[in-house]
Amino acid sequence: MAVGLARPWQHAAMAFLHGPTRPTSTLRALLARPEPLLAAGAYDALSARIVAASGFDAVYLTGFGASASLLGRPDVGLLTATEMVGHVGRLAAAVPVPLIADADTGYGNPLNVIRTVQDYERAGVAALHLEDQAAPKKCGHMAGKVLVPAAEHTARIRAAVAARTDPDLVLIARTDARAGEGLDAAIDRCRRYADAGADVLFLEAPQSMQEIDRVAEELAGHALLFNWVEGGRTPPVSLAALAERGFRIVIYPVSALLAASRAVRRTVESIRATGTPEAAMAEGSLDSFSEFVAFMGLEEIYELEARFAD
Repeated sequence: MAVGLARPWQHAAMAFLHGPTRPTSTLRALLARPEPLLAAGAYDALSARIVAASGFDAVYLTGFGASASLLGRPDVGLLTATEMVGHVGRLAAAVPVPLIADADTGYGNPLNVIRTVQDYERAGVAALHLEDQAAPKKCGHMAGKVLVPAAEHTARIRAAVAARTDPDLVLIARTDARAGEGLDAAIDRCRRYADAGADVLFLEAPQSMQEIDRVAEELAGHALLFNWVEGGRTPPVSLAALAERGFRIVIYPVSALLAASRAVRRTVESIRATGTPEAAMAEGSLDSFSEFVAFMGLEEIYELEARFAD
Protein backbone atom coordinates (compact mmCIF):
# COMPACT_ATOMS: atom_id res chain seq x y z
CA MET A 1 0.00 0.00 0.00
CA ALA A 2 1.43 3.36 -1.01
CA VAL A 3 1.24 5.33 2.21
CA GLY A 4 2.05 8.58 0.47
CA LEU A 5 -1.27 8.49 -1.34
CA ALA A 6 -3.42 8.29 1.70
CA ARG A 7 -3.94 10.56 4.64
CA PRO A 8 -7.73 10.28 4.90
CA TRP A 9 -7.87 11.29 8.56
CA GLN A 10 -6.31 14.60 7.61
CA HIS A 11 -9.40 15.41 5.55
CA ALA A 12 -11.69 14.42 8.41
CA ALA A 13 -9.64 16.52 10.81
CA MET A 14 -9.84 19.55 8.52
CA ALA A 15 -13.61 19.14 8.24
CA PHE A 16 -13.84 18.88 12.03
CA LEU A 17 -11.75 22.01 12.55
CA HIS A 18 -12.99 24.20 9.72
CA GLY A 19 -16.54 23.03 9.08
CA PRO A 20 -18.12 20.41 6.84
CA THR A 21 -18.09 20.41 3.07
CA ARG A 22 -21.14 19.50 1.01
CA PRO A 23 -20.52 16.22 -0.79
CA THR A 24 -23.74 16.63 -2.74
CA SER A 25 -22.61 19.84 -4.42
CA THR A 26 -19.19 18.30 -5.03
CA LEU A 27 -20.81 15.36 -6.79
CA ARG A 28 -23.01 17.65 -8.90
CA ALA A 29 -19.89 19.51 -10.04
CA LEU A 30 -18.15 16.24 -10.90
CA LEU A 31 -21.14 15.11 -12.95
CA ALA A 32 -20.98 18.37 -14.93
CA ARG A 33 -17.53 17.48 -16.31
CA PRO A 34 -17.32 16.04 -19.83
CA GLU A 35 -15.70 12.78 -18.72
CA PRO A 36 -17.50 10.01 -16.79
CA LEU A 37 -17.34 9.95 -13.01
CA LEU A 38 -15.65 6.76 -11.80
CA ALA A 39 -16.61 5.24 -8.44
CA ALA A 40 -14.99 2.05 -7.18
CA GLY A 41 -17.00 -0.08 -4.81
CA ALA A 42 -16.33 -0.25 -1.08
CA TYR A 43 -17.83 -2.71 1.36
CA ASP A 44 -16.61 -1.18 4.65
CA ALA A 45 -14.89 1.95 5.95
CA LEU A 46 -11.37 0.61 5.36
CA SER A 47 -12.03 -0.27 1.73
CA ALA A 48 -13.69 3.13 1.29
CA ARG A 49 -10.51 4.83 2.54
CA ILE A 50 -8.45 2.77 0.10
CA VAL A 51 -10.70 3.72 -2.82
CA ALA A 52 -10.51 7.42 -1.96
CA ALA A 53 -6.74 7.26 -1.44
CA SER A 54 -6.34 5.65 -4.86
CA GLY A 55 -7.58 8.80 -6.56
CA PHE A 56 -11.23 8.04 -7.28
CA ASP A 57 -13.46 11.10 -7.21
CA ALA A 58 -16.25 9.16 -5.48
CA VAL A 59 -16.81 5.96 -3.52
CA TYR A 60 -19.66 3.56 -4.22
CA LEU A 61 -21.16 1.66 -1.29
CA THR A 62 -22.17 -1.69 -2.75
CA GLY A 63 -25.16 -3.45 -1.21
CA PHE A 64 -23.64 -6.73 -2.38
CA GLY A 65 -20.46 -5.93 -0.45
CA ALA A 66 -22.36 -4.63 2.57
CA SER A 67 -24.25 -7.90 2.84
CA ALA A 68 -21.02 -9.85 2.48
CA SER A 69 -19.11 -7.79 5.05
CA LEU A 70 -21.87 -7.32 7.63
CA LEU A 71 -23.62 -10.67 7.38
CA GLY A 72 -21.30 -12.95 5.45
CA ARG A 73 -24.26 -13.72 3.19
CA PRO A 74 -25.19 -13.05 -0.46
CA ASP A 75 -27.11 -9.99 -1.61
CA VAL A 76 -30.67 -11.32 -1.33
CA GLY A 77 -32.39 -8.62 0.69
CA LEU A 78 -31.32 -9.71 4.17
CA LEU A 79 -29.99 -6.34 5.35
CA THR A 80 -32.44 -3.96 7.00
CA ALA A 81 -32.73 -0.23 6.38
CA THR A 82 -31.37 0.49 9.86
CA GLU A 83 -28.30 -1.64 9.26
CA MET A 84 -27.64 0.03 5.93
CA VAL A 85 -28.06 3.56 7.29
CA GLY A 86 -25.48 2.85 9.99
CA HIS A 87 -23.11 1.42 7.41
CA VAL A 88 -23.65 4.41 5.12
CA GLY A 89 -22.79 6.81 7.92
CA ARG A 90 -19.54 5.05 8.76
CA LEU A 91 -18.36 5.09 5.14
CA ALA A 92 -19.41 8.69 4.54
CA ALA A 93 -17.49 9.79 7.63
CA ALA A 94 -14.38 7.87 6.58
CA VAL A 95 -13.70 9.53 3.23
CA PRO A 96 -13.21 13.07 1.89
CA VAL A 97 -14.97 12.33 -1.41
CA PRO A 98 -18.68 11.93 -2.22
CA LEU A 99 -20.35 8.62 -1.36
CA ILE A 100 -22.87 7.02 -3.74
CA ALA A 101 -24.90 4.42 -1.88
CA ASP A 102 -27.14 1.49 -2.70
CA ALA A 103 -30.55 1.98 -1.05
CA ASP A 104 -32.07 -1.23 -2.44
CA THR A 105 -35.83 -0.83 -2.97
CA GLY A 106 -36.16 1.98 -0.44
CA TYR A 107 -37.27 -0.73 2.01
CA GLY A 108 -40.98 -0.59 1.31
CA ASN A 109 -43.67 1.70 -0.02
CA PRO A 110 -43.35 5.45 -0.70
CA LEU A 111 -43.63 6.25 3.01
CA ASN A 112 -40.69 3.95 3.72
CA VAL A 113 -38.79 5.54 0.85
CA ILE A 114 -39.29 8.98 2.41
CA ARG A 115 -37.69 7.80 5.63
CA THR A 116 -34.89 6.01 3.75
CA VAL A 117 -33.98 9.11 1.76
CA GLN A 118 -34.05 11.31 4.84
CA ASP A 119 -31.94 8.85 6.86
CA TYR A 120 -29.40 8.40 4.04
CA GLU A 121 -29.20 12.16 3.58
CA ARG A 122 -28.53 12.71 7.28
CA ALA A 123 -25.91 9.95 7.14
CA GLY A 124 -23.94 11.96 4.60
CA VAL A 125 -24.47 10.43 1.16
CA ALA A 126 -24.10 12.47 -2.00
CA ALA A 127 -26.27 10.10 -4.05
CA LEU A 128 -28.38 7.00 -3.62
CA HIS A 129 -30.13 4.59 -5.95
CA LEU A 130 -33.52 2.95 -5.65
CA GLU A 131 -34.42 -0.18 -7.61
CA ASP A 132 -37.76 -1.48 -8.85
CA GLN A 133 -37.61 -4.98 -7.41
CA ALA A 134 -40.09 -6.48 -4.99
CA ALA A 135 -38.93 -7.66 -1.58
CA PRO A 136 -36.86 -9.65 -1.00
CA LYS A 137 -34.63 -8.11 -3.65
CA LYS A 138 -31.62 -9.81 -5.24
CA CYS A 139 -28.35 -8.65 -6.74
CA GLY A 140 -28.96 -7.31 -10.23
CA HIS A 141 -26.78 -9.99 -11.84
CA MET A 142 -28.52 -12.92 -10.11
CA ALA A 143 -31.46 -14.94 -11.39
CA GLY A 144 -34.92 -14.93 -9.86
CA LYS A 145 -35.63 -11.20 -9.55
CA VAL A 146 -39.26 -10.08 -9.21
CA LEU A 147 -40.31 -6.52 -10.08
CA VAL A 148 -42.96 -4.22 -8.72
CA PRO A 149 -45.22 -2.56 -11.32
CA ALA A 150 -43.66 0.46 -13.01
CA ALA A 151 -46.29 2.74 -11.50
CA GLU A 152 -45.36 1.60 -8.00
CA HIS A 153 -41.69 2.40 -8.46
CA THR A 154 -42.57 5.70 -10.13
CA ALA A 155 -44.39 6.59 -6.92
CA ARG A 156 -41.28 5.64 -4.93
CA ILE A 157 -39.18 7.98 -7.07
CA ARG A 158 -41.68 10.83 -6.64
CA ALA A 159 -41.58 10.25 -2.89
CA ALA A 160 -37.77 10.29 -2.91
CA VAL A 161 -37.73 13.60 -4.78
CA ALA A 162 -40.16 15.11 -2.28
CA ALA A 163 -38.23 13.75 0.70
CA ARG A 164 -34.81 15.24 0.04
CA THR A 165 -34.02 18.46 1.86
CA ASP A 166 -30.77 19.08 -0.02
CA PRO A 167 -31.68 19.78 -3.66
CA ASP A 168 -28.18 18.68 -4.71
CA LEU A 169 -28.70 15.14 -3.40
CA VAL A 170 -28.50 12.97 -6.53
CA LEU A 171 -31.34 10.46 -6.92
CA ILE A 172 -30.61 7.47 -9.14
CA ALA A 173 -33.45 5.31 -10.43
CA ARG A 174 -32.49 1.73 -11.18
CA THR A 175 -34.52 -0.79 -13.16
CA ASP A 176 -33.93 -4.53 -13.15
CA ALA A 177 -36.52 -5.08 -15.87
CA ARG A 178 -34.09 -6.29 -18.54
CA ALA A 179 -33.91 -9.79 -17.06
CA GLY A 180 -37.64 -10.48 -16.77
CA GLU A 181 -39.47 -8.05 -19.05
CA GLY A 182 -36.89 -7.34 -21.76
CA LEU A 183 -34.92 -4.33 -22.89
CA ASP A 184 -37.86 -2.37 -24.34
CA ALA A 185 -39.69 -2.51 -21.03
CA ALA A 186 -36.55 -1.55 -19.14
CA ILE A 187 -36.04 1.52 -21.34
CA ASP A 188 -39.69 2.49 -20.93
CA ARG A 189 -39.38 2.21 -17.15
CA CYS A 190 -36.31 4.44 -17.22
CA ARG A 191 -38.24 7.11 -19.07
CA ARG A 192 -41.05 6.96 -16.54
CA TYR A 193 -38.62 7.26 -13.65
CA ALA A 194 -36.92 10.24 -15.29
CA ASP A 195 -40.31 11.91 -15.66
CA ALA A 196 -40.86 11.32 -11.94
CA GLY A 197 -37.75 13.33 -11.15
CA ALA A 198 -34.79 10.92 -11.09
CA ASP A 199 -31.48 12.67 -11.78
CA VAL A 200 -29.64 9.60 -13.10
CA LEU A 201 -30.90 6.42 -14.79
CA PHE A 202 -29.43 3.00 -14.04
CA LEU A 203 -30.57 0.26 -16.42
CA GLU A 204 -29.15 -2.85 -14.81
CA ALA A 205 -27.48 -5.71 -16.70
CA PRO A 206 -27.78 -5.09 -20.46
CA GLN A 207 -26.63 -8.33 -22.04
CA SER A 208 -24.66 -7.29 -25.15
CA MET A 209 -22.83 -4.38 -26.71
CA GLN A 210 -25.82 -3.90 -29.00
CA GLU A 211 -28.06 -3.49 -25.96
CA ILE A 212 -25.65 -1.00 -24.39
CA ASP A 213 -25.80 0.98 -27.65
CA ARG A 214 -29.61 0.99 -27.57
CA VAL A 215 -29.66 2.18 -23.98
CA ALA A 216 -27.31 5.04 -24.85
CA GLU A 217 -29.23 5.97 -27.99
CA GLU A 218 -32.78 5.76 -26.64
CA LEU A 219 -31.99 7.44 -23.33
CA ALA A 220 -29.74 10.11 -24.81
CA GLY A 221 -30.11 13.39 -22.97
CA HIS A 222 -30.40 11.65 -19.60
CA ALA A 223 -27.53 11.06 -17.20
CA LEU A 224 -26.79 7.32 -17.35
CA LEU A 225 -24.98 4.99 -14.94
CA PHE A 226 -23.08 1.88 -16.06
CA ASN A 227 -22.47 -1.02 -13.66
CA TRP A 228 -19.17 -2.86 -14.34
CA VAL A 229 -19.49 -6.32 -12.74
CA GLU A 230 -16.78 -8.91 -13.28
CA GLY A 231 -18.37 -12.11 -14.57
CA GLY A 232 -21.86 -10.57 -14.55
CA ARG A 233 -24.51 -10.55 -17.26
CA THR A 234 -23.08 -7.47 -18.98
CA PRO A 235 -20.03 -8.00 -21.21
CA PRO A 236 -16.76 -6.17 -20.48
CA VAL A 237 -16.71 -2.66 -21.95
CA SER A 238 -13.84 -0.19 -22.14
CA LEU A 239 -14.09 3.14 -20.39
CA ALA A 240 -13.48 4.88 -23.71
CA ALA A 241 -16.50 3.13 -25.22
CA LEU A 242 -18.70 4.12 -22.29
CA ALA A 243 -17.52 7.72 -22.47
CA GLU A 244 -18.20 7.80 -26.21
CA ARG A 245 -21.76 6.63 -25.54
CA GLY A 246 -22.35 9.34 -22.98
CA PHE A 247 -22.45 7.39 -19.71
CA ARG A 248 -22.00 9.85 -16.84
CA ILE A 249 -21.21 7.46 -13.96
CA VAL A 250 -19.32 4.16 -14.05
CA ILE A 251 -19.30 2.06 -10.88
CA TYR A 252 -17.12 -0.97 -10.13
CA PRO A 253 -19.07 -2.38 -7.19
CA VAL A 254 -17.38 -5.69 -6.37
CA SER A 255 -13.80 -5.41 -7.66
CA ALA A 256 -12.32 -4.61 -4.24
CA LEU A 257 -14.50 -7.19 -2.50
CA LEU A 258 -13.48 -9.98 -4.88
CA ALA A 259 -9.81 -9.01 -4.60
CA ALA A 260 -9.98 -8.92 -0.80
CA SER A 261 -11.72 -12.28 -0.59
CA ARG A 262 -9.06 -13.94 -2.74
CA ALA A 263 -6.16 -12.29 -0.90
CA VAL A 264 -7.48 -13.10 2.60
CA ARG A 265 -8.21 -16.69 1.62
CA ARG A 266 -4.71 -17.24 0.26
CA THR A 267 -3.05 -15.63 3.27
CA VAL A 268 -4.94 -17.51 5.96
CA GLU A 269 -4.57 -20.79 4.06
CA SER A 270 -0.80 -20.20 3.99
CA ILE A 271 -0.75 -19.44 7.72
CA ARG A 272 -2.81 -22.54 8.45
CA ALA A 273 -0.47 -24.71 6.39
CA THR A 274 2.82 -23.36 7.74
CA GLY A 275 1.95 -21.90 11.13
CA THR A 276 3.39 -18.49 10.22
CA PRO A 277 2.65 -15.54 7.91
CA GLU A 278 6.30 -15.45 6.79
CA ALA A 279 5.51 -16.74 3.29
CA ALA A 280 3.00 -13.97 2.68
CA MET A 281 5.46 -11.43 4.06
CA ALA A 282 8.20 -12.71 1.77
CA GLU A 283 5.89 -12.45 -1.24
CA GLY A 284 5.11 -8.83 -0.39
CA SER A 285 1.44 -9.71 0.04
CA LEU A 286 1.17 -7.98 3.41
CA ASP A 287 1.65 -4.38 4.47
CA SER A 288 3.88 -3.93 7.46
CA PHE A 289 2.18 -2.91 10.68
CA SER A 290 3.78 0.55 10.51
CA GLU A 291 2.64 1.04 6.90
CA PHE A 292 -0.90 0.10 7.80
CA VAL A 293 -1.28 2.36 10.83
CA ALA A 294 0.26 5.23 8.84
CA PHE A 295 -2.34 4.70 6.12
CA MET A 296 -5.10 4.67 8.71
CA GLY A 297 -4.05 8.18 9.82
CA LEU A 298 -2.37 7.53 13.15
CA GLU A 299 -0.15 10.61 12.84
CA GLU A 300 -3.19 12.83 12.30
CA ILE A 301 -4.77 11.34 15.41
CA TYR A 302 -1.61 12.12 17.38
CA GLU A 303 -1.71 15.69 16.05
CA LEU A 304 -5.31 16.11 17.20
CA GLU A 305 -4.49 14.59 20.59
CA ALA A 306 -1.63 17.07 21.01
CA ARG A 307 -3.78 20.02 19.96
CA PHE A 308 -6.53 19.27 22.43
CA ALA A 309 -4.40 17.79 25.21
CA ASP A 310 -5.13 19.10 28.69
